[in-house]
Amino acid sequence: MKTVYSIDEVQAFINEAKATGKTIGFVPTMGNLHDGHLSLIHKAREKTDIVIASIYVNPLQFGANEDLESYPKTLAEDQAQLKEQAVDLLFAPSSNEIYPHGMEHHTSVAVVHLSNLHCGKSRPSHFTGVATIVCKLFNIVQPDVAVFGEKDFQQLAVIRSMVNDLCMPVKIVGAPIARNSEGLALSSRNGYLTRQELAIAPALNQMLENAKQEVLSGRPYDHILRDGIARLAQAGFKPDYLDICNRETLLPATQQDKSLVILAAAYLGKARLIDNIQVDIN
Repeated sequence: MKTVYSIDEVQAFINEAKATGKTIGFVPTMGNLHDGHLSLIHKAREKTDIVIASIYVNPLQFGANEDLESYPKTLAEDQAQLKEQAVDLLFAPSSNEIYPHGMEHHTSVAVVHLSNLHCGKSRPSHFTGVATIVCKLFNIVQPDVAVFGEKDFQQLAVIRSMVNDLCMPVKIVGAPIARNSEGLALSSRNGYLTRQELAIAPALNQMLENAKQEVLSGRPYDHILRDGIARLAQAGFKPDYLDICNRETLLPATQQDKSLVILAAAYLGKARLIDNIQVDIN
């Protein structure tokens, strides 16, 4: 596996690969890789000839009081894992490469109708930062397929909407949530959890599983949400939100909707954890 740091180097590699008819799979990440990231690599490998990963902690998607400075940076360990997975190219740019004239006047991409819901209420500029960097990386890498995890369900919806609305020639593939043996969704931010908090954290998924069963039983959604928030607080979380949504629009679900997703976010110590569960009503 080759690691490159400049846009010119990526595009030289891409031009050579495409000249020989190879298809390109892309997995953008912020590094500090875990098995969830590696499952995205496997998915990209299944669908394309060449797999490219990127590692870039994008400052544009962090708010003023968030964990940009402390976000774990483990490039050497990440390179070793990607090499073991036979990734063909790693793009690990600096901010000077991505934002050579600074971020203040950089063109931004906003998927407004999806960005101000759920996580967007607590992180008001987050999804514009995400859409902007993903759009830019797509233009640099020119992938045929890009793979994202379903743990960040709202992010996946934002990216799909951006790609559709802007007629970008890339197929977006979602990969199932990777969990540990206790049901906790794998996340780089799980590293912030203390031993005691790690024992509590699976309660987020357990609450979602319980909420799913209550949805299927026909219980009123407002009662499910009220009790779910209470369960999180009793377990030791500081709940951010819990919403039952139409899976396509991410707007509040009605009793007539059949394809749902239950989205949740909650603070546990220094970590803000997100998770979700999909529900199909026959």
